[in-house]
Amino acid sequence: MIDPAEFLKFLKERRSIRSFQDKSIPDKEIEMILEAGRWTPSASHLQPWEFIVIKNKEILKKISKNAYYGEFIKEAPVAIAIVGKIRTSPKWYIIDTSLVSMNMTLMAWSLGIGTCWIGALNRGKVKTLLGLGGNDYLLTILPFGYIKGAIPEPKPRKSLNKIIRKM
Repeated sequence: MIDPAEFLKFLKERRSIRSFQDKSIPDKEIEMILEAGRWTPSASHLQPWEFIVIKNKEILKKISKNAYYGEFIKEAPVAIAIVGKIRTSPKWYIIDTSLVSMNMTLMAWSLGIGTCWIGALNRGKVKTLLGLGGNDYLLTILPFGYIKGAIPEPKPRKSLNKIIRKM
């Protein structure tokens, strides 16, 4: 097992990264990120997801034009689209794929690779660009890259006594 104090420190140090070095990520590290996604728990173990690995710079540019506040996606050496399979798990595909994104984000950070969850995007246009159909829910595009520049300072968090209610 991992030391709990070290794990909490790791979680507190993770940041959203929006600037990437012009340096490719080895396939072995991309595979580790994908494996972290694959090993995510899911409701009834249905695993209602598909991952699309995007290295094509033209596609990354087109995605960045359809992501509000996501112009930096085009700088990433790779992005992964996380797609929920609606018919596979109609009630839980959004929650299950959201968990996938966190696993991938944490694995990337452990490898010294940054990412940023992209929520504001024109899903219809990006789904068409990726060849997705009606049973597919595009949860997010996660751009991955080695961190360029300084790691951002943490933003303040609410204190525990403001977010906990005991019964």
